[in-house]
Amino acid sequence: MRLPNDEVAPVITRFKRAQGHLGKVIAMMESGADCEDVLTQLAAVNKAISRGGYALVATGLEHCQTTGVPPEEGRQKLEKLFLALA
Repeated sequence: MRLPNDEVAPVITRFKRAQGHLGKVIAMMESGADCEDVLTQLAAVNKAISRGGYALVATGLEHCQTTGVPPEEGRQKLEKLFLALA
């Protein structure tokens, strides 16, 4: 299923923010930052990516409801994707 750009724009923004944080994690490692600090930032990146994935699934569910995608078809696809994130 393809989602319109305007519906996924907030998710894209979330992923771009996570990408920036990941860049910071790499820079921290390259500069020899404390392992605990690096792992704390990495955990935040991981959480941001996961939340972005869940937001994408939620957006897909909403899209299915408003566009007339057969409920069972949309639900099965999105359930499979959601479980892949879990």
